[in-house]
Amino acid sequence: MMTSTDAVRVGTPSAPRPMDTPVLLDVNDLRTHFKMPGGTVRAVDGVSYRLHRGRTLGIVGESGCGKSVTAQSILGIVPRPGKVVSGSMVLTRGDGSTLELAGLDPKGKTIRSVRGNEIAYIFQEPMSALSPIHTIGHQITEVIRLHTGANRDQARERAETVMRQVGLPRPDEVLVRYPHQLSGGMRQRAVIGIALACNPSILIADEPTTALDVTTEAVILDLVRSLQETTGMAIQFITHNLGVIAEIADEVVVMYMGRQVERASVTDLFLRPQHPYTQALLRSMPRLGRRVQARLEAIEGMVPDPFSVPAGCAFHTRCRHYVPVRCDQPEYLEVAPGHWVRCSRAGEVA
Repeated sequence: MMTSTDAVRVGTPSAPRPMDTPVLLDVNDLRTHFKMPGGTVRAVDGVSYRLHRGRTLGIVGESGCGKSVTAQSILGIVPRPGKVVSGSMVLTRGDGSTLELAGLDPKGKTIRSVRGNEIAYIFQEPMSALSPIHTIGHQITEVIRLHTGANRDQARERAETVMRQVGLPRPDEVLVRYPHQLSGGMRQRAVIGIALACNPSILIADEPTTALDVTTEAVILDLVRSLQETTGMAIQFITHNLGVIAEIADEVVVMYMGRQVERASVTDLFLRPQHPYTQALLRSMPRLGRRVQARLEAIEGMVPDPFSVPAGCAFHTRCRHYVPVRCDQPEYLEVAPGHWVRCSRAGEVA
């Protein structure tokens, strides 16, 4: 069961921005597998989407659906024994040239020049993303000097500017502190500052507000949105919280067992969900106006064993609308402009 603690925003999706902005990252039929002693886990199994300049793509789904592995595949940081086995990930660089990320040596010079420079990553837990034995200043200036060639003084000046940009008061004091000396919200701002230090064109945020209280979460979301408006960066926002998606995303990809089951604008997804899994996720969320004692609706059944994913529609073992034979081989089809669904009964069960 997946629920959200953020009932206020549900049902009030943000207005989508124009789609005619340049494509910065084109992911096509991406497949990332883990070969294990017990079999092969298809963590990402044919995912396709585009990141547009100045827009936010939300990726949602239950834990284990492949959200984070998709992001890790882009930067070549998939943990062993995971490996990108097919598909393409084409990055459009600042000078207009393109770079195919698939197949690059994960330890090579090319992908290292991309990480933290052109594509930045905000990890889910700031305490695990930050080194506990180095000051915040050391960690951010190291990134700046590595990618820009700035000297120590220039890097320090840039670090103070970035810390101020993400709303940290007295940045000169923050830079000399260690992560454990900061609050959770301040650590997350520091992580965002490190990610933005080199002005990346793409920001991947992997559940950046999960461990934060609701008030701090709202501040962080406002900060990310403000920085996007200022810099024009594209954002890939990974979360299990549909309330956050309603607040920040322009387009949404819903994943289940490594596959896309639905992709649509944030408005269409909330107002006209077509896939039974998306509908079940929305029903499982707390909403304003429900009776205090009303129970949240759980998604029936259990997530399948990743070593033995059901053939055809992986969700059919939990779907109340399943029809044998007809639902065995659903295609991924565009049911409305910009609205894609992998369901043989899309439209009938909306």
